[in-house]
Amino acid sequence: MSSRRVIIVGGGAAGFFAAITAAEAGADVTLLEKGREFLGKVRVSGGGRCNVTHACFDAREFATRFPRGERELIGPFQKFGARDTVAWFEARGVKLKTESDGRMFPVTDSSQTIVDCLVGAAKAAGVKLVTSCVVEKVERASRPFGLGDERARRPFHCTLPNAEATMDCDRLLLATGGCRTAAAGALAAECGHTLEPPVPSLFSFHVETPWLCKLAGVSVDPVEVSGERGALLVTHTGLSGPVILRLSAWRARELHAVDYRFPVTVNWLPGVDVAAALEAKRREHGAKLVVNTPLLPSRLWEALVGSTELRWSKLSRAEQHRLVRQLTRMELTVTGKSLNKEEFVTCGGMRLSEVNFKTMESRIRPGLFFAGELLDIDGITGGFNFQAAWTTGWLAGRAMAGMSTPA
Repeated sequence: MSSRRVIIVGGGAAGFFAAITAAEAGADVTLLEKGREFLGKVRVSGGGRCNVTHACFDAREFATRFPRGERELIGPFQKFGARDTVAWFEARGVKLKTESDGRMFPVTDSSQTIVDCLVGAAKAAGVKLVTSCVVEKVERASRPFGLGDERARRPFHCTLPNAEATMDCDRLLLATGGCRTAAAGALAAECGHTLEPPVPSLFSFHVETPWLCKLAGVSVDPVEVSGERGALLVTHTGLSGPVILRLSAWRARELHAVDYRFPVTVNWLPGVDVAAALEAKRREHGAKLVVNTPLLPSRLWEALVGSTELRWSKLSRAEQHRLVRQLTRMELTVTGKSLNKEEFVTCGGMRLSEVNFKTMESRIRPGLFFAGELLDIDGITGGFNFQAAWTTGWLAGRAMAGMSTPA
């Protein structure tokens, strides 16, 4: 068994998983969290239910859900993927269920179940859990200490607030979360690593169109928005839902560059021959009011139709063409964004070429490891980001404890 001393900075999903993995392999592990409680994001994710992973069990297919990090994550997901996550939690008494869209949650529908499992596993493995602890500086010995120096075998030196205390270790993992500001990646940068500029990912769109905002609460599935297909939710400020979050993730840097002011095209009925559908309505329901025979949720249909007195038999060709355009090529102007409060996902972070994705070890500073959203990795909504946290944490934990990665 390993006797390595490991310090993990960051008590989120990736940090916890790395800590448990390393400690179960015999390492002496201390987990430091700057906040007053661990696993804050796990607690609030999925509306308090925790979307643990996604029921996609092919590593290559799973990796395609990552706008940044797809190529790098294929290998890691082959080592520890969604199926392994399900098995890991079930082995510790937490059963997961799969919803119709592939998202996986604990059967209890409570994120507290996941928090309790992780904290319990960490304590059982002997992880030392420390909250309200900020690591202000990390130093790595550039030359051996004197023979009598107690730190000679502990090359990493962590300075705590006001230099009141220091901690030394053989292996150090930074799992400090998404770099929403450059300061969030300061420790990695001080260790010589490059940070890709942070920009938001996974956000809803502000659309200042009065008739649309009056439809808050209306949902349509599927809808196609500027080439991306999925469920859409109308909010009091504009557009949200999985299709919008995916679009925001794939185009995060592009949309940031235009200050979140851009046009989108909405097809409310993708895959439907709308002209033929309207013609069929005219033949079959000629005497009925157009507004009373909807192809979409009634409130939305009424807004798109416009007139509440028009009958199918009186629908002119020009009006029919206008309605086809409204339904298939509606143009809306986005004027801003709102962050998805459940996800807190950021595009940007530590440059991926500087990390060995077989072990999550730095290519610049031996003995330094990384996991989770500190890396320039982000996935679409649906449990993908948590899986990246479990996977990178597992790989780092094994490597820090001196275990080889299975072939």
